[in-house]
Amino acid sequence: MSQTKIDISELKSEGGDVVKELTQLIKEKTKANVETATDNIIVKNEGKTISRTYLRLLLRKFLHQQGLKDHFRVIGGKENTLIVKEIKMTEEE
Repeated sequence: MSQTKIDISELKSEGGDVVKELTQLIKEKTKANVETATDNIIVKNEGKTISRTYLRLLLRKFLHQQGLKDHFRVIGGKENTLIVKEIKMTEEE
């Protein structure tokens, strides 16, 4: 069984509905077992593995659909981990 974690600790500031919609999207597209923990979404799959590249693509697509692409980005973490980070805005004077 392969397992991939998605760190959503910073995305949770947008509200619980965003996390629920993201979880639902991942379930529909990957047909995998998706669990929501405190600050993580855990994608477990029997047999065929889901590539990190595909999960990253789904996350970026979700952020674009929700209008959050200008505020968040997806980066790779440690082994089998993706992180949704908030983009730091520089203040213009």
